[in-house]
Amino acid sequence: MILARGKFTTRRKALLGLVLVLLAVVAWLHFTGAAATRGLERKQMDWDNNGQVTMSEMLQSLYAVKVEITHEGARECRAYSWRGSTETLRVDCRTTMQPAAPKP
Repeated sequence: MILARGKFTTRRKALLGLVLVLLAVVAWLHFTGAAATRGLERKQMDWDNNGQVTMSEMLQSLYAVKVEITHEGARECRAYSWRGSTETLRVDCRTTMQPAAPKP
């Protein structure tokens, strides 16, 4: 028995195109180091250090703030800066513990 497939309608094509465009935008943002794609919480997006996170600061994490991640042994540092500038907004460093190597 052969199953008949429905047509790929114009609405479905438009939805697929929109999903592909959004996926490409998120991939580009991650590739360029956008802060929003690096696992920030909302409270960490306070770029002007006034204690309140506004919608414009959250949007800046998409297009204006980049993150550079460096590893020094067990220490991982994230330096936040404006795109096109060498001025650092903030540096967050954490020490991460690696699992013990298995014994032979």
